[in-house]
Formats: sequence, structure tokens, C-alpha cells
Amino acid sequence: MGTLMFTATVSLDGFVADQDGDFQWTGPADDMFAVHVERMAEVSTEVLGRKTYALMEYWETLPDTEETPVAMREFARRWRGISKVVVSSTLTENELASDRARIVPQLSLAELQRIVEDAEGMVEIFGPTTAAEAIRAGLVDEFRLFVVPKLVGGGLRALPDGVHLDLELAGQRTFTGGTAYLRYRTRRD
Repeated sequence: MGTLMFTATVSLDGFVADQDGDFQWTGPADDMFAVHVERMAEVSTEVLGRKTYALMEYWETLPDTEETPVAMREFARRWRGISKVVVSSTLTENELASDRARIVPQLSLAELQRIVEDAEGMVEIFGPTTAAEAIRAGLVDEFRLFVVPKLVGGGLRALPDGVHLDLELAGQRTFTGGTAYLRYRTRRD
């Protein structure tokens, strides 16, 4: 049985994208990207929405050449090796860039629980819209937030409103440029 993790890079005021949909400010420095590469070693299954899947397709086709930085090649190798569950009512199986991906038209909490139960490691739910119901239901075991020292004033919130969970700090680190990595576990007592 796996565990469910939510990961996001957020502004200090809690947004993953600004009011214009821009998220270029979330791009990681090398030391932070190394943590993303390490994180992917733990992930056996990725659950993500259609738009996030489209963004991550880049890693399915990244050339494995000497010109490609080693960290990027390793992230791509790990990304290609995990199972992906794409939540979309508009995509078809033929449109998926990975043979390790499958589509679910809607992600019910029961379906998500089955995915986690069947996983042999960490299941990462990626994207705030896809993760919102799981967060509200208290299904997320661990939150991993990369907090960028920037205020964007509005946009797409990383976490849904109205959620009350008790969390405990499981780790922290600061990167070049001041981004803070905060890991929290959900208290289950």
C-alpha cells in the first residue's frame, strides 16, 4: 500500500500561478531541482490533471544526449518509469505520450483510494485542482511545499479553502534564492 503526497511550488501568498496564469517564477534553481530528482525516486504513481500532464509531457520526450544536463536526464528517466493516472474527460488514450499512463474521466475519492492501495510506494497527486477533493477529505498523508519568496497577489490557489488539518513538520530546507522546502505530515491521532 502506498501513501499519498501533494507537492506544489507556491508563492509566499499561497498561489501556484498568478492571476494571468503565469508560473514561470516557480522554475527551480539547480539545488532545488536536485530535490525534485530525489523525490521522483520515491514516487511510483503520479495522479495529475490534463493541463499538468500536458506540461509534464516534456519529460517523456527529453533527448537523452550528452548535451542534456545529467540532472534533467535523470529526472526524465525517473518520470518515464512511473505510472501516471491522468484525470481528463476530454483526452483519449491515443493522445497520451506515455505507455505508462492511463486516463480516468473523473477522480472519485474511492478511485484515488484504490490507486493508493494498489501502489508500491508514494503516490503523488500533482496540481491543486486535481488534489482539492483529496485534501478536503483528509486523504493526503504528506504535503511538500516549495515556497518561493514572491507575492503574486492572486491566481490559482495551491490549497483549497475551508480545510482544517493538523500537520506536523517533517523536514525543511532553504535553497539558492531563498525558496523554502517544507514537508508536513498529516496527524492521524
